Amino acid sequence: ILGANPLLGIDREELLAAGRRLLRLMTLQPQVLVEENLAFGRELLAIALGTSSVAADPRDRRFSHPVWQKSGYYKRLMQGFVAWRDMLHRVLDRADTTTDDRERARFGLQLFIETFAPTNSLFGNPGALQRLTETGGKSLLWGLTNFIDDLTNNFGMPRQVDERKFQVGRNLATTPGAVVYRAEAFELIQYTPQTARVQLRPLVIVPPQINKFYATDLAPGRSFAEYAVQQGVQTFCISWRNPTAAQRDWNMETYLAACKQAIDVACDITGADQVNTMAACAGGFTLATLLGHLAAKGERKIASATLLVTVLDTSAPTLLGQFASRTGVNATIEKSRRAGVLEGSEMARVFAWLRPNDLVWLFVANNWVMGNRPPAFDILYWNSDTTRLPAEFHADLLRMFLDNPLKLPGALEVLGTPIEMAK
Repeated sequence: ILGANPLLGIDREELLAAGRRLLRLMTLQPQVLVEENLAFGRELLAIALGTSSVAADPRDRRFSHPVWQKSGYYKRLMQGFVAWRDMLHRVLDRADTTTDDRERARFGLQLFIETFAPTNSLFGNPGALQRLTETGGKSLLWGLTNFIDDLTNNFGMPRQVDERKFQVGRNLATTPGAVVYRAEAFELIQYTPQTARVQLRPLVIVPPQINKFYATDLAPGRSFAEYAVQQGVQTFCISWRNPTAAQRDWNMETYLAACKQAIDVACDITGADQVNTMAACAGGFTLATLLGHLAAKGERKIASATLLVTVLDTSAPTLLGQFASRTGVNATIEKSRRAGVLEGSEMARVFAWLRPNDLVWLFVANNWVMGNRPPAFDILYWNSDTTRLPAEFHADLLRMFLDNPLKLPGALEVLGTPIEMAK
């Protein structure tokens, strides 16, 4: 859904331009401003009298506590914030402009509005006041400690997970297995069979190059790898090397060749002629391109392919379409080429700001305002355990997203073959 934004980043100039665009659009039609503010005033009166039906989105976890409905003060505070937010969005919706312009402005508007959510302050957050009483004021000190730690050690972003609660090999990625093959770009893990008989055809998992391999081997009982071997599936998983600037020239073809190598090894070990495959995100992009290459060569090494969270046709509208000019993309590519890699921490920060309510403000309220530790959640730990991308592979992903070559027969050529996805 978010396209290649975490790969691209949001340029500061583009964000400032979005802010200027927002001010222009919301002041061009004074009549609309007057009408919507009058409607907002009437709604505020209804809120004060207790007759308003305004409610927060049920999916917004910040307002999920029952006190937001039971307490007259907090209910009115929440309703006032929601009414104000809705009014600003209506003003923007009525602006006479293009869809792209409106959505660029909406992104800036969202960042502005959510900063003022009542849950971000001590006196607007019922849980914070309750915790302040329960702890005898210590939660203020704990919140300040969390804030200073995040400011100095986490780029000023609130932590999404209590990293002290997890350790790979202890309570994550614990399904028994071994590295059965090692190459420059990857290691191939084979999970130990757990049944007396196994399926002949193995499963080869291609994880995203952006995070660690254990997305499919989380905590016991929540691990796909664990489940697969318990069903008699011979399961292999690629673990990509975390590149440094020395690997800056690794590109899409590097990863395609590595996938072919992993499939050959799995076939050699199991004696199978074909494999089943599963891939996610950038790994899904890679596997789909490999399917096109194998089809062009007439090779049938892959019997089935399952793609998770993988967008192959990138023409669908996303925030990237609103913020990414070719100039901006080229500047991003040049920046990663100078560094040799794109840092995973940069991608994580951009991803968080594209989902600010879920991935920023929720943790601001919990960690800084209430003084809690962030939750212990295996998926969020995996998400924060980032890796780097080689500069050339980063460039290839951005070009694939912008040019959409998988949709056009022969528009992309890899490993000496044109790619035609229909085949």
